[in-house]
Amino acid sequence: MAASASASCRSPLVWFFSLAAALFFASWYLLLDSAAAPARRQGLRSPTPATKCNPDKALLRVYMYDLPPEFHFGLLDWNPATTATAPWPDLLTPHDVPNYPGGLNLQHSIEYWLTLDLLASEQGAPTPCTAARVRDPAAADVVFVPFFASLSFNRHSKARASDDRALQRRLLDFLAARPEWRRSGGRDHVVLAHHPNGMLHARYRLWPCVFVLCDFGRYPHSVANVHKDVVAPYLHMVDNFFNDTAGYNQRPTLLYFQGAIYRKDGGFIRQELYYLLKDEKDVHFSFGSVAGNGIEQSTRGMRASKFCLNIAGDTPSSNRLFDSIVSHCVPVIISDEIELPFEDVLDYSKFCIIVRGADAVKKGFLINLIKGISQEEWTSMWNKLKEVERHFEYQYPSQPDDAVQMIWKTIARKVPSIRLKINRLRRFSRFQANKTNESPARSSWLQSQTR
Repeated sequence: MAASASASCRSPLVWFFSLAAALFFASWYLLLDSAAAPARRQGLRSPTPATKCNPDKALLRVYMYDLPPEFHFGLLDWNPATTATAPWPDLLTPHDVPNYPGGLNLQHSIEYWLTLDLLASEQGAPTPCTAARVRDPAAADVVFVPFFASLSFNRHSKARASDDRALQRRLLDFLAARPEWRRSGGRDHVVLAHHPNGMLHARYRLWPCVFVLCDFGRYPHSVANVHKDVVAPYLHMVDNFFNDTAGYNQRPTLLYFQGAIYRKDGGFIRQELYYLLKDEKDVHFSFGSVAGNGIEQSTRGMRASKFCLNIAGDTPSSNRLFDSIVSHCVPVIISDEIELPFEDVLDYSKFCIIVRGADAVKKGFLINLIKGISQEEWTSMWNKLKEVERHFEYQYPSQPDDAVQMIWKTIARKVPSIRLKINRLRRFSRFQANKTNESPARSSWLQSQTR
C-alpha cells in the first residue's frame, strides 16, 4: 500500500520534470534554428565530409592562387585559426566559414560561392566536382583569381575607396610577378567582378582575362564582351516560392513593377513606361526600395502577379529578373543591351517575354501584348520557370546545375577559345629575344592578334 502511494506521488513529479525537459530542448532547438536562419538565407549549410574531387574526372581543372586573406575572406573579418588550411577557411569546421554580409551586398556575392566550391573540391567537402582545384598550373585549364572585388567595393564604399584602389594595385603587382600570368598574358585567368563598379581601377589592365560579370554596361567592348567573358546571375533577394500552386487565376495582378522609377543612363525608359501604365487596370507600377519592408512587399507582389516588368536601370541588368524567376512571375524584359546568363544553353523565350525598348514605349503596345498572351501560353512559361529556377541558385554546398555549377560549365566552354588565343600568342615566342628592337607598331599588332 505504501509502495503504491509512493509511486502515485512520484508520477506527477516525473511528468513535471519530463515536460520541463521537453520544453527546454524545444526552446534550445528553436534558438539554434533562429541563429542558423541568416546562414540558410544565404544558402550556407554545414557540409559533411566527402571524398575529394578527382581532377581527371572534373569538367574543369582550376589552379587557384593562394592570395592572402586580405583579398578574400579577410574582407569578412576572418582570420586563419591554424596554418593547416591557411590562407583558407576549414570547410569541414562550419564555424570557420564566415557568412557573407546580408542585404543588397548579397546580390553580387558570386565570388564567395565560387571560391567555397573550389575549396570544397580539394578539402573533401561535398561538391558536384564540375570544377576541381589542382596544384600544378601546367595541368590547369584556367587560373582562378580569388579577389572578392564586389565585396571590396561595397565594404570600402566611398569613405574608404582608397583601400579598394590599394587592393587592386597590390593584385596587379602580384599578377605581374607570376609566371602563370606571363605564360599566357592573363588570357586563361578568371577574374570575378560582378558588381558594375568592382575592379574599376584594374579592369583596363586585366582586359585579356575572362571576367565573370553581371553585364557589360560599364565596360568598353575591347575590355569585356560576350565572346570572351561570362555573364552570371545575381543572387535573388526575395525568397523562393516553394510548393507554388498560385497559377493564372490565383494571380490577380496582370503586370507588376516596384522599384526606382527615375534612373540615369539607360533607365529613362522606366519613367516613360510609368506614365503609360500607371492608370491601367490590374497593373501595379509604383516606386519602391529595399528600405523598411520593401523586399517583403516585392515578394508578395510578385507572387500575386502574372507578369513582372524587368526594365533597364543604371545598368542593363538587375536582380529583379532573378526575383521574378524564383517568384514564378513571367519576366517581361525591356533592356536592349542586356546579356542573359547561360543563354548558350537556356532559351529564355520559353519563360520570358523580351521586348525592344522602342516598341515598349509605343502607346498601347506593351499592355496589348501582355493581354494577348493566353492562359495556356502563360501556364507553359510558369511551369518552365519552376523547371529552370534551380540554375539561378547560389548555395554551399553547391548542387548539380545550380548557379555555381552553371558558371563553371560556362567557363569550361570558353577553354577551347582560351587555348586558341594562347597558342596564337606563342606563334612569335621564339622571336621575342630581341624585344628592344621590336617596333611599337609591331608590338601593337601582336597584341591585336591575340585579343
